[in-house]
Amino acid sequence: GVNIMEFCKKFNEGTKGREGLVLPVVITVYEDRSFTFIVKSPPVSVLLKQACGIAKASGNTPREKAGHVPRAKVEEIAKLKVQDLNTSDLSAAMAMVQGTARSMGIDITE
Repeated sequence: GVNIMEFCKKFNEGTKGREGLVLPVVITVYEDRSFTFIVKSPPVSVLLKQACGIAKASGNTPREKAGHVPRAKVEEIAKLKVQDLNTSDLSAAMAMVQGTARSMGIDITE
């Protein structure tokens, strides 16, 4: 197995300052017991909930709104997530973030 103390030290260094966030991580362990990990940015849904100050999304999306987020915040989230999305175009990334917001019952305001 992997030296768990070494892994924990490196992981904690790599995620310092991001306490309390859900972070996707890709961990690769090699046969010689060495490892690498890549810490990605939080999921769009987590960033949207944080921006709205809500704990969970709407359970009844078309009828019940969970909150609202300004378009400027949507753009900020899109800029943060563009490297993790399957596009390099900011407007396409914004459309993806807006789609996630809609599916969560979050309105986008000007």
